[in-house]
Amino acid sequence: MTENAHPILIGSDHAGYEMKEFIKQYLSQKNIPFEEAGTAQYDETDDYPLVAFKLAQKISSGEFQRGILLCGTGIGASIAANRVKGVRAALCSTPETARMSRLHNNSNVLVLGGRVTSREMVPQIINAWLEASFEGGRHQRRIEMLDSSGNIATH
Repeated sequence: MTENAHPILIGSDHAGYEMKEFIKQYLSQKNIPFEEAGTAQYDETDDYPLVAFKLAQKISSGEFQRGILLCGTGIGASIAANRVKGVRAALCSTPETARMSRLHNNSNVLVLGGRVTSREMVPQIINAWLEASFEGGRHQRRIEMLDSSGNIATH
């Protein structure tokens, strides 16, 4: 797996909390370093945009190179994270979508739906995402187009 020397930042709202805890156990078993971006305990009143912005801003600043983000379906968290400049959050439901998100889109945040993704599938998705590397080439031009669009969250 590439970039294992750099810890993965992982965060979720309440709807992704249980799956996030499962992922933390999995990463620990695989000796993949990670750090917590929240939420540190289950709180049904938390708001996914706040966790997503916090994680995404740490990716954008270069403090972390990759993150894993969860909410109930993954949709809201991916929308929020993608509002931060330089973040390419990919909502993935299969190993192939995770792999392609790295190869072609250079995703730096993997987004999962805590309520809609099976525990059996999650390790496969994470492995595919971690093992793939950006191909560059024609895809780099497209990433530059996305990065120049200038949509920045300020939370």
